[in-house]
Amino acid sequence: MKSILLCGTNDQIEINDKTLGDPMNTKEVKRKLTAILSADVKGYSRLMGEDERGTVRTLNAYKEVMAGLIQNYHGRVVDAPGDNVLAEFASVVDAVVCAVKIQKELKTKNAGLPENRRMEFRIGVNLGDVIEEENKIYGDGVNIAARLESLSEGGGIFISGTVYENVENKLPFEYEYLGEKKVKNIARSVQVYRVLMEPGTMAPRTPKVEVASKERMAFSLPDKPSIAVLPFVNMSGEPMQEFFSDGMTEEIITALSKSPYLFVIARTSTFTYKGKPVKVRQVCEELGVRYVLEGSVRRSGKKVRITAQLIDGMTGYHLWAERFDRDLKEIFTLQDEIALKIMKTVHVKLQMGGQAGETGKGTGSLEAFLKGMEAREHFYRFTKEENALARKLFEEVITLDPDYAFAYAGLAWTHASDVWLGTSKSPDESLGLAIELGEKALALDESEAGVHANLGYLYAMTRQFDKAVAQAERALALDPNSSEVLLFAASVIAWSGRPKEAIPLYHKSIRLNPFAPGQYFATLSLAYRLAGQYDEAVEQAKKAVEREPKNGLAHLALASGCIFAGREGEARAAAAEVLKINPNFSLEQYAKVLPFKDRYQVDCAIDGLRKAGLK
Repeated sequence: MKSILLCGTNDQIEINDKTLGDPMNTKEVKRKLTAILSADVKGYSRLMGEDERGTVRTLNAYKEVMAGLIQNYHGRVVDAPGDNVLAEFASVVDAVVCAVKIQKELKTKNAGLPENRRMEFRIGVNLGDVIEEENKIYGDGVNIAARLESLSEGGGIFISGTVYENVENKLPFEYEYLGEKKVKNIARSVQVYRVLMEPGTMAPRTPKVEVASKERMAFSLPDKPSIAVLPFVNMSGEPMQEFFSDGMTEEIITALSKSPYLFVIARTSTFTYKGKPVKVRQVCEELGVRYVLEGSVRRSGKKVRITAQLIDGMTGYHLWAERFDRDLKEIFTLQDEIALKIMKTVHVKLQMGGQAGETGKGTGSLEAFLKGMEAREHFYRFTKEENALARKLFEEVITLDPDYAFAYAGLAWTHASDVWLGTSKSPDESLGLAIELGEKALALDESEAGVHANLGYLYAMTRQFDKAVAQAERALALDPNSSEVLLFAASVIAWSGRPKEAIPLYHKSIRLNPFAPGQYFATLSLAYRLAGQYDEAVEQAKKAVEREPKNGLAHLALASGCIFAGREGEARAAAAEVLKINPNFSLEQYAKVLPFKDRYQVDCAIDGLRKAGLK
C-alpha cells in the first residue's frame, strides 16, 4: 500500500547503544525519523565585524519571526545558538512550506534595510534518522541538513533527495536538481535540490513538447496508464552497437508489459519509428497512448551510459528523467532498474491518485514490486478465492525481498480479510497473526504511511482504539494524498465513533482513485449509515455492488443501508444475494467481527440485518 511524507516526532524506537557501536555504554536512547530544518546567516562574521550591536538586534528580531513561523507550521525549535536555528517537524511538507515562508518574510524585512546590512539566512531541509536526548537531536540526519544549509545561497533553500521525493508533487514549487554532492563527514553522496520559490524562477525542468489531442488520436485512450517505448538511440557512433540499444529497448518493453496496471504498446509498433525524426505528439496520437519513454545508449569499452525520460503527451511535460552510468556487466540489472523507476512513476504517481511517489524504503526488486501490485489487486476483489491467491502472492513477495515492509502489511490484510469473509477457523488467531505481521512491517519501515494505516485498521478490529487512532493519524500526517491511507484511516475514524469526520476522507480517497474497488464504496456506505444519512448509504452501497457483484460485503452494506432507509424489499433482495454468495453467513459471527467502539452500534447493525432476513 502505497501509499509517505516521513517524520516521527512521537514515534520512537528504544534501542541499546551497543547497536551504535559502543559496547561499553548500555544507556538506552530514542531514535526516530523526522524532518529537519537547519538555518544560518550568510556572511554573519562580516555583519558582526561592521556593526555588532545592530547585527544582534536584527538577528534576534529575525529569529523571533522564524520561531513563530516554525510553531505555526507545527514544528519545534530544537536549538538556536548564535546565528543558527535548528528545528524539526512532524511533516516534511510543513518543513518545506515553513522554509519558504521564512525566506519570503525575511526578504520583505530585508527590503527596508541598506543592502550591506541585510541579513540573509541559508536553509537546508533533510529527512533522516536522528537520536533524541533531552529534547535535543543528533546524528547524520541533522548533519546532512546542516551540510545542505552550508551549500545553499543566502535567501535560498536546499533540500535532500529524500525530501524531494516526498514533496515533489504536493507543493506548488519547482525544484532544480543540482546533482549528488559529497559532503563532510557523510559517507554517502547526497542528492541536492534547490527549491524555486517563485513561479517562473526558471524554465520548466525539461522542455515542453507539443501536446497531443484526444480528438486526433487514432485509438481511444485505455482506462489505465498507456505507454509507448521508442527505440533507444545508439549514441556510440558504431553501427554494430545498434543491436545493443535495440536489445535494451526490448527488455524494458518486456519488463513494463508484465504489469497488469499498464497498457504497453508492442515492440513491432514502436520500432516503426526507429531512425525517424518523430515528435511525442505524433506517437501519442498514432498509437493512442498518453506516455512516451525515449532514451539513448552510449557504450564505450566496458562502460555504458543510458539516459531515459518519460513524457506525458497530454501535458507536454517530462515526468521523470535520469542518467545511468554503469559497468557493462551490470546491464541486466540496469534494465530492471529503469523499468522499476518507470513503473513507480506511472503506477504509483498516476494510477494511484497523483501521489508524490512510492513512500518509504520500498523494494529494489522489479519482480517483488510487480508481484506485490498483483497481490493487492486480488486482495481488493474481496472473495474467499481471491484472498487466498493474494496471500500466496504476498508470501512469494516476501521470499523475493524479506525486507519489503509492504509485503508484510499486505499479508496481514489477507488474514484480517479471513475474519471479514468468515473463512477463518479462529478469528482471534487470524487477527493476532495479522497484527504480528503489521508490527513486523512497521519495524522494517516506520516511514511508510500505508504500514501505519494498515496497523491502525488491525488495532481497530481488535478494539484497541487508542492505538488504532494514533496509527491512523500518523499515517495521514505522513501521506495525506494516498488513496489507500485515506481509506484505512477513514475506517478507523468511523469505527471509533466519528463517522462524520471519516466521510470526507473516504470521498477524497475515491477521488484520488477513480477506478477504486467496491470496498471503498462499501465502507463509505457504512460511514453514512453510522452518521444517520441512510439514503446516501444506499447510494454508495449500490456503487459497491455495481463494481463487484460477487462481493458479499458490498451486498451486506446495501442490505443494511436499505433497511435503515425504510426500503425493506430492497434490503431483503440484497440479503438474499449475501446468502447466495456465502450460504454459511451468520449474524452471530458477523457481530463478533464488527469493530465499532460503541456496542450500541453493533446491536443496531445486527437488528437491522435480522429485519432484512439474515439469521
